[in-house]
Amino acid sequence: MKDTQKYVAEFLGTFVLVFVGCGVAVVSSVNYVGTAFAFGLAVLAMVYAIGPISGCHINPAISVAMLVAGKMKAKDCLMYIIAQCLGAIVGAAILLAVASGLDGYSRASDGLGQNGYGDPGYSLAACFLAEVVLTAIFLFVIFGSTSKNAPKGFAGLSIGLTLTFVHLVGIPITGTSVNPARSLGPALLVAGDAIKEVWLFIVAPILGAIVAALIWKLFFDSGPEEASPPA
Repeated sequence: MKDTQKYVAEFLGTFVLVFVGCGVAVVSSVNYVGTAFAFGLAVLAMVYAIGPISGCHINPAISVAMLVAGKMKAKDCLMYIIAQCLGAIVGAAILLAVASGLDGYSRASDGLGQNGYGDPGYSLAACFLAEVVLTAIFLFVIFGSTSKNAPKGFAGLSIGLTLTFVHLVGIPITGTSVNPARSLGPALLVAGDAIKEVWLFIVAPILGAIVAALIWKLFFDSGPEEASPPA
């Protein structure tokens, strides 16, 4: 039962992240600063809501990083990723249902906040590098904020704010992923170029997460008594 609660929490948390974060990008008139804060605030809220249940990964890159760092079992990692991807797909599907109720909305032209590369003028290599580095920064903050010496009770704040500034940098480049599930959900429903390009937003964030996990484990990890991020 406890395992089921964790997986359901990850499903719901990822659903909220996609529906709120991508929803602001699709149905709101705010600029990319507002979208950045929407993603950050969604994570901030979910850390405190489901963190005590599942650790609030709501991101396959985080789960992979926890596995590499020795803070998660392989079975839980796999089940978390499945729950996260399903939550993202359902979040994108409900967002599409809501957005389709607006006169003039077109899934093909207006999208669902999916990620992409090339359109803003940045090269494929630049987009890949940006996603790797931004994800590594995000994961490094998660590891540090949830370490045993970090101030207790503030992890959600630092993690949410980090996701916000990561989006401020990344939105003009790729739309910002740093989360394979967040990218996969909208891409599956928009199809077209979004599906063709989603590989980058799966591979690059996972690579960045692994880099951050290895750096933390090599230089900063204080042992198994450390808390399991990002609860």
